[in-house]
Amino acid sequence: MDKVNQKSSIRWTYMVIGVIAMLFAGVLYAWSILKSPLSTEFGWGVSELALNFTLAMTFFCIGGLLGAQIFKRLGHRVALIAAGVLSAAGFILTAILNNVSIVLLYITYGVLAGTGIGIAYNVVIATVGAWFPDKKGLSSGCLMMGFGASALVLGNAADAMFKSTLGWRMTYVILGVAILAVLVLAGIILKVPGADISLPKAKSTKTADAEAKDFTSKQMLCRPSFWMAFLCISFLAAVGNSVISFAKDLALSVNAPEALAVSLVGILSVCNGLGRIATGAVFDVIGCRRTMILANVFTIVAAGVTLIAVSANSLVLCIVGVCLTGMSYGACPTVMTAFTSTYYGMKHLSNNVAFMTFTVMVGSFVATAANKVLEATGGYTDAFLMLLALTVVALILNLFIRKA
Repeated sequence: MDKVNQKSSIRWTYMVIGVIAMLFAGVLYAWSILKSPLSTEFGWGVSELALNFTLAMTFFCIGGLLGAQIFKRLGHRVALIAAGVLSAAGFILTAILNNVSIVLLYITYGVLAGTGIGIAYNVVIATVGAWFPDKKGLSSGCLMMGFGASALVLGNAADAMFKSTLGWRMTYVILGVAILAVLVLAGIILKVPGADISLPKAKSTKTADAEAKDFTSKQMLCRPSFWMAFLCISFLAAVGNSVISFAKDLALSVNAPEALAVSLVGILSVCNGLGRIATGAVFDVIGCRRTMILANVFTIVAAGVTLIAVSANSLVLCIVGVCLTGMSYGACPTVMTAFTSTYYGMKHLSNNVAFMTFTVMVGSFVATAANKVLEATGGYTDAFLMLLALTVVALILNLFIRKA
């Protein structure tokens, strides 16, 4: 028994590796920093670049589905190597764009990098999460923290490299190679727990907000609870997706210094990571339904504070709003994963999470709409009124989620 327990203790090592892999995969979320040199170099507009982020999120979701199938048929190792190759290709090909249509950016960054990182995201969650049946919320929260913190760590590093002698093109190449190396190493090191590994048992989930069986993706998609949760999380994620896509410009609009505006993108990322791990810990204590409603209310507050900030042209309130938005956005993927495992079981989690991840795509389309409103009105007030309305609709849906 001691030998078996010693084997199971390696799960914390795998958690650290998983967090590092997610940190490098999460560079996709540093788009508000990564897009800056592209705008300067090629003269592409706000809405054109926002559409690239939307496409990246769309193919991120498609990559999640693809990753689930590769994981199931060929294992996590092949899936993570494929993810690294696609992601690296996306970044490196973006680096060599020159006097071309923005459509090629959509293919390199949006399609290739988005798909690769989507594969990595799903496979790392499924592989590492299998080691933590007793701490589903905390496990997903830690992994999401790594993914969310990427904009601070790699985003600020990229910004510094942009301004150095390396330039933006070499920076994109370095990021691509780094993502490839980390994901390939993670694929080699990580393992799925075997039959000889004894893991701590999950606490009883036979509560009012838990299901007692494992659902296939087809069964899950036939349940009203899935669609209500899907729309709810999509609308909540839309607030964070929108702010991520224009965080730096939002700060500049309330007279933030350039350095502070860049740092605020990183701060948003830190809050994103903190929100993910805090939500996971809260989930393990108060359960799924209460955590979802709490996250929803928190997002309403975040959108409301940011709306007041842009209306009053207040830098202080903008900083508070961005921090709250980061934390509320961080709650979304943690709630999404924990909700899916609680309501629909662990057996088909990889596939089921892949479908639920499409909430990111819906949220990114709303973010594109918010950017269109911003471009049409020349200010952020109407955009945040739209986002605030969606969070209220989400709360109504949230209150009616049941097991059925």
